[in-house]
Amino acid sequence: MKIIVCVKQVPDAKDVRLDPKTNTLSREGVESIMNPYDRHALEEAVRLKEEYGGTVTVITMGPPQAETTLRDAVSCGADEAVLVSDRAFAGADTWATTYTLAMAIKKIGDFDLILCGKQAIDGDTAQVGPGLAQRLDIPFVAYARKIATYADNMLRLERLMDDGYDEVEVALPALLTVVKEINDPRIPSLKGKMKAKKISILTLTAEDIEADPNSLGLKGSTTQVVRIFSPEPRGDRMIFSGSAEEQVDQLVSKIEGLL
Repeated sequence: MKIIVCVKQVPDAKDVRLDPKTNTLSREGVESIMNPYDRHALEEAVRLKEEYGGTVTVITMGPPQAETTLRDAVSCGADEAVLVSDRAFAGADTWATTYTLAMAIKKIGDFDLILCGKQAIDGDTAQVGPGLAQRLDIPFVAYARKIATYADNMLRLERLMDDGYDEVEVALPALLTVVKEINDPRIPSLKGKMKAKKISILTLTAEDIEADPNSLGLKGSTTQVVRIFSPEPRGDRMIFSGSAEEQVDQLVSKIEGLL
């Protein structure tokens, strides 16, 4: 089975700050990490490879420093890594991102399965997975929480729903987005870390993937972030302390005092 995993380098959510002048996320001095949901997608790809055989290729679109996320993925079991990087990709929204990734994947060649995290923690749109499937004209299943079986070019899996789960069958090639319930990501091994240091990462530019310049980056985006800001605190605030029962009593007393 030839599996492609889409990953994204994102700012660590524990230290996100906004730049009041540019109305954008401030990345200076903020650690970058692999999107946590993508780590679950990577783990599932490696597990499938170990059980059924095949290869795992990890791909990301981003600046040159995103290479560190790719090496992280290789240390956890990926076989090959592809960095899609070009100044022409800057400012891309999810529409332009899916176009760029689709062109890059077509350049890579045939595949059986694409795995993505359900969403990125910096944008939270959950649009890249389904958008990429649409671009590639392949079946798509969201919120996969368990891949049960693989046989006769079919995957049987469980899709997480609000009130339980659905059992779904999908023919390959296909794309899945996964939730964190699907597995517990492994810790990189020493052997994996050594491999990650030595591996040669393929870098693809806009010219390499033969992309239409008008479909890339800000020019190819159908949406644009005009402003981003932290909401101003509103009204008086009160912090209750103690056990849950004590906090409830304090809250009830406060409400009664207002009636």
